[in-house]
Amino acid sequence: MRATEHLPSGTWTAAEAADAVLLDHDHRHRRRFLLRTMSGAECLLDLPQATALRHGDGLRLEDGRILAVQAMPERVLDIHAHDEDALMRIAWHLGNRHLPVQFLPGLIRIRYDHVIAEMVEGLGGHAEEDQAPFDPESGAYAPGTGGHHHHDHDH
Repeated sequence: MRATEHLPSGTWTAAEAADAVLLDHDHRHRRRFLLRTMSGAECLLDLPQATALRHGDGLRLEDGRILAVQAMPERVLDIHAHDEDALMRIAWHLGNRHLPVQFLPGLIRIRYDHVIAEMVEGLGGHAEEDQAPFDPESGAYAPGTGGHHHHDHDH
């Protein structure tokens, strides 16, 4: 099996999925990679360019079938604060460290990092460890966002 086309979420329906692949964040930005489906079959991901696969996306196989992309639960921190101002300050500090973040209603999710958890607590927030899918924002400079692709500054 070979997957040769990326189908963004919303361009296909879950009912069309013949199978699924469960991938952690690190394995969802690929061009060419050997995947194992939920049913145990092997599939070569063979896209024209490296693509950030998101939970809910699909991969079209050469025979026309579709594999659903699912985000694997992984060790994360769910960060929340007593008010929006505190959460915004925490978000600024996370961004200043160039950490991938996922924004959810009332909280920010990042990969588990005990040092960042301590920083969050020091800023008046709360960081709760969890096992959950991590599907961070693609970023302002990602292809297709209209931004440039070079980011450089001194800290």
